[in-house]
Amino acid sequence: MDRRIRVLVAKVGLDGHDRGAKVVAAALRDAGMEVIYTGLRKTPEMIVEAALQEDVDAIGISILSGAHMTIFPKLASLMKEKGLSDVLLFGGGIIPDKDIAALNDLGVGKLFTPGASTQSIISYVREWSATRRN
Repeated sequence: MDRRIRVLVAKVGLDGHDRGAKVVAAALRDAGMEVIYTGLRKTPEMIVEAALQEDVDAIGISILSGAHMTIFPKLASLMKEKGLSDVLLFGGGIIPDKDIAALNDLGVGKLFTPGASTQSIISYVREWSATRRN
C-alpha cells in the first residue's frame, strides 16, 4: 500500500490569522492526505525541524503579514541546508504577483492568493507529489 501524501501546514512569525491555514489543512485532510498543523507563531527553524521529524512531502505556509520575501527565502535556505530539496515548499496569502514570480525563481512552488479554491491546492499537491515521489 502506498503511503499517503504528508503535508505540514504552518503559520510563521507573529501573524495570528490562521483561519485560512485551518481551512486548507482540513481540505487536504478531507482529500486523504496526512496533515500536520503546527499552530501559530512558528519560526522557520521550527517548521523545517518539524518537516524533518514528520518526514513530509510538502510544506504549506500561510502568510498574511507581508513578510513573505523574508520568510520563504529563509525556509528554502534551511530546507536546502537540511537536505529537504525533495520536499515541496508552497503557500498562500497576500502576496503581490511580482513577489510571487521572484519567489518562484528561488524555487518556491505555487503560491495561492485570496480566492484560490481548496480544490486547486489539493490538485497541485497531488500532481506535484505524483511526479516526484518514489
